[in-house]
Amino acid sequence: MSACSAITLSVAMRHDWQLSEVLALFSLPFNDLLFQAQTAHRANFDPNEVQISSLLSIKTGACSEDCGYCPQSARYDSDLKPEALMPIAEVLTAAQRAKDQGASRFCMGAAWRQPKDKDIVRVVEMIQGVKALGLETCVTLGMLTDTQTLALKEGGLDYYNHNLDTSEDYYSEVITTRTYQDRLDTLDRVRDAGINVCCGGIVGMGEGQQDRAKLLLQLANMPKHPESVPINMLVQVEGTPLMGTEALDPLEFVRTIAVARILMPSSRVRLSAGRNAMTDEMQALCFLAGANSIFYGDKLLTTDNPMTVHDQSLFKRLGLYSGGSSYANA
Repeated sequence: MSACSAITLSVAMRHDWQLSEVLALFSLPFNDLLFQAQTAHRANFDPNEVQISSLLSIKTGACSEDCGYCPQSARYDSDLKPEALMPIAEVLTAAQRAKDQGASRFCMGAAWRQPKDKDIVRVVEMIQGVKALGLETCVTLGMLTDTQTLALKEGGLDYYNHNLDTSEDYYSEVITTRTYQDRLDTLDRVRDAGINVCCGGIVGMGEGQQDRAKLLLQLANMPKHPESVPINMLVQVEGTPLMGTEALDPLEFVRTIAVARILMPSSRVRLSAGRNAMTDEMQALCFLAGANSIFYGDKLLTTDNPMTVHDQSLFKRLGLYSGGSSYANA
């Protein structure tokens, strides 16, 4: 037995992982890694239940940031038409449709570097309207001030999404208009306000395995693990700097899901952007590796997502079902 395959099987909650341990997990034989991940998964969740979220772009494009993957940046010619903040009635119509299709959480994303206080007032009205429909709420609005964070909490927000995207080492290769510390500071504000954290990253941006390991290490060693951990596969969009990046090996993506599950055993690990390019077999391996949340609907902000009817068919073939979204140990 190799040294890597002799890693002690553990589903304990830890916040003191070392990089060498995370890299050793990535190096395990594929079957051994998935066994460990599935064991951790079953210790914390119903193995056949998947939480469903729906994501809506409530303000699209004209963002001042230079994120190399994002067609919403005003710096890139991606043929995306900017749109102002949506009327509340349209948001609530979309939320009701998402609920009717089986979503338990409704996520709203706005292409801002940082919202203005007047924007927060309107977003809070959306949050309250969506909650009145019986859905959990999540927003992603960029960086926040303490006052804005408190307003979202008092407005009833359940989750705030703010991804780290990649490792701190690779971060400047993707984004230069916002620092890694800026992102960590926003997450601290959200956590301190008592809002659940949704935080993950994007893989397939040209980073190395060590960068993927460091991203997960950063998340796993937070004082409290993010309640939701979205793992995105880069969706390449014409006009963005990362268009033409060499595609990530699908099995390496599955490994990333599995390691995330082992490091953060009671977090929801979500298959996010990029599912439209994944085969059913690849998604099945991701569920086996511990993914237990997806975004439902044919759009993720501005990029394509599998049709709802296809997801329903896949769930039926795999014996999966949609269920609650509560954090396992909350």
